[in-house]
Amino acid sequence: MFKLIEKVVERVLWESRLMIFLAVISSVVGAFVLVLIGTYDIYLIVKDAMNMFSSKEFFKEFHREALKYIVSAVDVYLIATVLLIFGLGLYELFISKIDPMEKDTKSSRILVVHTLDQLKDKLAKVVLMVLIVTFFKYAIEFKYQNIKELLFLSVGVFLIALSIYFMHKGHENTEKH
Repeated sequence: MFKLIEKVVERVLWESRLMIFLAVISSVVGAFVLVLIGTYDIYLIVKDAMNMFSSKEFFKEFHREALKYIVSAVDVYLIATVLLIFGLGLYELFISKIDPMEKDTKSSRILVVHTLDQLKDKLAKVVLMVLIVTFFKYAIEFKYQNIKELLFLSVGVFLIALSIYFMHKGHENTEKH
């Protein structure tokens, strides 16, 4: 009797991993929605570009707004990438290997995840890129009025460069082992 209960409990516990499928579906749908949002941002810029040369004032305003929308679109695309990597990684780790991804030798291996550490590393790299793009977006919107604000900007740029350097160094060290 105890063996039967143990088998049933273990089976239920094992099958409970399938609830992660909700997170997978939500992540992929969220990524799709964000891609649509980013694409709409680009569409707005292309639509307004038709009137770009109508006046000098419009051109100056368009230039500023276009840069903001394009950087926002890149930001949204990167967050969509985070969601896609997360969803596919969860699927690979908890549910099943994705056969077409394993067999495809021509595509990038960025979406292939075999361990939780690999998923974490891939997500960390993309999240860092999101933070960099977000910093850039705010840096271009900010109105610099004194040398102190420019100094803060340069410190921010230095810290971004340092984080990219350490990320690259960490990648080199994991490849050697």
